[in-house]
Amino acid sequence: MNNESTIKRLNRIEGQVRGISRMIEEERYCIDILQQMQAVKSALGKVEDAILKQHTQTCVESAIASGDVTEQRQKFGELVDLMAKVKS
Repeated sequence: MNNESTIKRLNRIEGQVRGISRMIEEERYCIDILQQMQAVKSALGKVEDAILKQHTQTCVESAIASGDVTEQRQKFGELVDLMAKVKS
């Protein structure tokens, strides 16, 4: 996924979030609101996955190719820290 498609997805998510706000203002049925919130979470998860994949294909791959052990450890450390946050 390139930056342009990532921005498009995020703009779509932004619209969904505004839609949820309207639903709350209109006092729509709670389950309908929660379903829309799940859709937003899912969409954000897909964007997150795409950005993580891009990071591994660019930044991490570059660190490996560089042969710089310090840079390699830093990039892998960032990934480990991120995964630890996700688990919490």
